[in-house]
Amino acid sequence: MGHFRRHRSGAIIRHPAKDTRPAVRYANLYAGGAFHGPDHRAGRLQQGPLETEGMIMTQAARPERKYVYNNMMTDSRRWDAYVPRDGDIIISTPPKCGTTWTQMICALLIFQKFPLDRKLSEYTLWLDMPLRPLGEILDIYDSQTHRRFIKTHTPLDGVPYFDNVTYLFVARDPRDAFFSMGNHRKNTKPEMLEIMLRSAKERSLQMQMPASDVRAAFRNWISASGIPDEGGMAEFNVLHHARTFWEFRHLPNIIMMHYSDMKADLEGQMRRLAAALNISVEEGLWPQLADAASFERMKENADTLAPSGAHPDQWRDKAAFFNKGEHGQWQGVLGEEELALYRQIMKERLEPDLARWLEHGWKG
Repeated sequence: MGHFRRHRSGAIIRHPAKDTRPAVRYANLYAGGAFHGPDHRAGRLQQGPLETEGMIMTQAARPERKYVYNNMMTDSRRWDAYVPRDGDIIISTPPKCGTTWTQMICALLIFQKFPLDRKLSEYTLWLDMPLRPLGEILDIYDSQTHRRFIKTHTPLDGVPYFDNVTYLFVARDPRDAFFSMGNHRKNTKPEMLEIMLRSAKERSLQMQMPASDVRAAFRNWISASGIPDEGGMAEFNVLHHARTFWEFRHLPNIIMMHYSDMKADLEGQMRRLAAALNISVEEGLWPQLADAASFERMKENADTLAPSGAHPDQWRDKAAFFNKGEHGQWQGVLGEEELALYRQIMKERLEPDLARWLEHGWKG
């Protein structure tokens, strides 16, 4: 369950129970595939194959579904009705960490053309978003004959695990994700927020709205554990979400990508994802696909690419959904008190390699 204590800022810090199990030992070779490990010789993280001979393997062999995530945005019990198909891709990301971007990349790799025949949200629906009838979502997925790519914001410990399904996680510097969510809320129409609050009330949920002061909101947000049993804004916790995947990064059907790497080398990351998903792409198509997935092109095509599955008219400005996608939005806004608290919690909750990767990606 973990424990609680008060930081000098006044924030209540919820600490998940510490994992005392030994770490898995990984190879230090770059492979560009779906397996990852730390390369200490280079002083940074790299993607690499799993070391098999003599590997210390004390972690759980398979992910387990430990928690129910039931909040304003998600009801993970809806996954009970999910029937997997071979090759399904579950895109599991914290909000504002590149979800729609990753959905678009998957669409481009699967269909290998642009523009798409339909809106992006008509292909890849948010399965555990409680605002849309579950039966309607399942009927759409059941009718699809192409490789399915399914959206969720639920961490790995809240979804069912199957060996024939690929789980794709995309991370982002937590500070950037927090500020991007602030822009996201400002762009959401009040009517949409009312619908979400009404849904939460119907499910007897107690909702906590962010503090109006951005620094106080950040302190409260970063202090929450993200674990449902421990309370505290479990619907949006980058650290906990990343931990659920990091533990199982050695599995062949777990793919971990990073927002910063995608910004720095989009085509390279798309090629890497295609290889991990066993998708072949003709060499001549790559420039076209990478251009279609660029932030600028997605902003230009916001009418068909901005999420619309929860409500057809939820944004003040669809193009503003693709706001900036920049790194360092928090600089000059967060004070030393907030940054000290952030560094403290990162150190206490994450192993060093994960903390470094979460901020900088594989190439950072």
